[in-house]
Amino acid sequence: MAEVWTRPRAPETLPVALGRQRVYVLPTRFGLFFAVLVFAMGLGALNYNNNPALLLALLLAGTAMASLITAHLQLSGLVIDTVSAEPVPAGEFLSLRLRASARDLRLRRGLKVGYEDATAMLSLDQGSEAALSLPTERRGWLDLDRIRISTLRPLGLATAWAWVWPEQALLVYPAPETHGPPLPTDVSDSGVARLNPAGDDVHHLRSYRRGDPQRAVAWKPSARRDTLLVREYEQPRSAEVILDWQRLGPLAYEHRIRRLAHWIDQAERENRRYQLRLPGQPVLGPAQGSTHRHACLRALALLPHVDAA
Repeated sequence: MAEVWTRPRAPETLPVALGRQRVYVLPTRFGLFFAVLVFAMGLGALNYNNNPALLLALLLAGTAMASLITAHLQLSGLVIDTVSAEPVPAGEFLSLRLRASARDLRLRRGLKVGYEDATAMLSLDQGSEAALSLPTERRGWLDLDRIRISTLRPLGLATAWAWVWPEQALLVYPAPETHGPPLPTDVSDSGVARLNPAGDDVHHLRSYRRGDPQRAVAWKPSARRDTLLVREYEQPRSAEVILDWQRLGPLAYEHRIRRLAHWIDQAERENRRYQLRLPGQPVLGPAQGSTHRHACLRALALLPHVDAA
């Protein structure tokens, strides 16, 4: 019920500045004990007409009030610039990075960033980023809830906190199949060799052309024919693997997704070009590299969730 009255009440677009109306301050347990102690000290000083003790009680009370204001100022004016994370397979920990800055010159240290059970410290004089490790369970979009930013500074008498609720969601890749089979043997027709001066296999000899490298000259055949001949090499092109959803018919729905995720990672490790064919979507590839891998895993992650057979 308290969350209904907590600002913000809906997801918000970053960057966002924490205004003073969004910062909450309450005394800690130590702060409550300190307040009772100062009150008892002041009451005793008045009862016995002890001016030095009364002065000390008032001084301690003023210090406590100043600490409440200082704790509020630690968060007021703080700007949350970005919240981001690199996608990870489901089941692994997602590293949530929160970047913050300040538009004033106030020194901010010892800020605590918390999300559910994960916590991290943020001090603007030591960097503007805090990283939280969040567990993941399912593939797809991970919608963020409120992120709590708090501090106990300067004296621990009060805790000040504020909430940030980013509207963007984080992507979680499907978990690849463990101990999956090797890549399928079905390949596209484009796996042919191509001529390349830096290749490995000799293709044929041809006449010398201006600009050919000297190391490519075939000296013995040139001496026999009384003309300069150059070796033409060929570079074999790796066969392009086809990862087709329709050919995994016997497998359950989610098992197909894990199998394809496993093959994508394996193709990248083997430096193979591959294409991904999913029902109702355009063919991805053939290509390879981090951009293509992200596009394929994203397409798998965003497939509709269906109960496994």
